[in-house]
Amino acid sequence: MAPSKERKGKKMKRLFLMTIAMLSMTMTFAENEETKNVNNVEAYDMTVNMRKLGVALDLTADQIEAVENIHSTFNAEMQLAALTDGADRQERVKKAVERDIKWMHYVLDQKQYRTYLTLLNTTLNNRGLIVNE
Repeated sequence: MAPSKERKGKKMKRLFLMTIAMLSMTMTFAENEETKNVNNVEAYDMTVNMRKLGVALDLTADQIEAVENIHSTFNAEMQLAALTDGADRQERVKKAVERDIKWMHYVLDQKQYRTYLTLLNTTLNNRGLIVNE
């Protein structure tokens, strides 16, 4: 009878170790998924240092206020896009970028606008958010 108790003990030990291994793998997978989602949402945060943007674009005092308002709206729209799934997300990003560009074109002169487009395109490319037409 002793060998059968020993076998049961080994089986229980093996079952216990397999359970622990599966739980560990599940926890690791869940952690990686959570990290991907956080990084993904963070990519849509378009907050910028307005003082540095003002210097880069050589903005006047009136333009700074207008650009702050436009960019605040753009950032809010991008945050909403981050919370949307699938094709709707890409559509929201596209519309947010189009509105931002349209409003910035109205406020900025030609040189400032070209510089802003370069900065925006670079940011969108670096974050993997570029809208393919």
